[in-house]
This record gives sequence, structure tokens and C-alpha cells, in this order.
Amino acid sequence: QVQLVESGGGLVQAGESLRLSCAASGSSTSLYAMGWFRQAPGKQRELVAIITGGSSSRYADSVKGRFTVSRDFAKNTVSLQMNSLETEDTAVYYCSAGTLFRAIGTSAGYWGQGIQVTVSS
Repeated sequence: QVQLVESGGGLVQAGESLRLSCAASGSSTSLYAMGWFRQAPGKQRELVAIITGGSSSRYADSVKGRFTVSRDFAKNTVSLQMNSLETEDTAVYYCSAGTLFRAIGTSAGYWGQGIQVTVSS
């Protein structure tokens, strides 16, 4: 009932910036939370940033001060502005969304296909 499509990934050098976007379609009016997770090879998928329908946000400690998550309700999108990128940020980034009954970041929630972000030194 909800589809998520990420865009904006790519390869950048350390210290540069990149902006990811995620567009929701389908029954997107039911979404309470939207956000981003990432998974590096051999690592567990981890929270990057989420933002709720009340515009409250939460960030992983590793990205605080560098990344900013924002949501545009009119466009049904969530974005992630990534500044001062580090090689450790290299991962596949996944957009996720949830409702009050289907938790974001879980198998019950909604996920995009993932998009590669590679940061070189």
C-alpha cells in the first residue's frame, strides 16, 4: 500500500556533501514516521535519522551535527542532507516509513530499494 523510492546517491570524496531524497506513493497519508537507515557490508542495518509526523527527529550519534533529515508533507518526501561525509558513511541507504501500527525500520514497516553512497578518501 506504500511504495518508497530513493534518489540522490553516488560517489563523493570525504568532506563533501550529498543529499538523498525519498518519495512515497500509495497510501502515504497514513505514514507517521519516515526516515533513513543504512547498511555497510558485513554490518547490521542501523538507524541514521527519522522524523515523525510531528516533525520530531532522531539521529544516530555518528551523524549528529553532520546530517539533517527533513520532510515535505505536500510532496510526500523525506530528505537527508549529508554534510562532511566520512568514509565510514559508505553504505547502502534505505528509506523507511511507518504508521502507528507498522513500525518504521522493521519488517512490518515500509522500505525503499536502497541506494548506494560511497565516500572515498
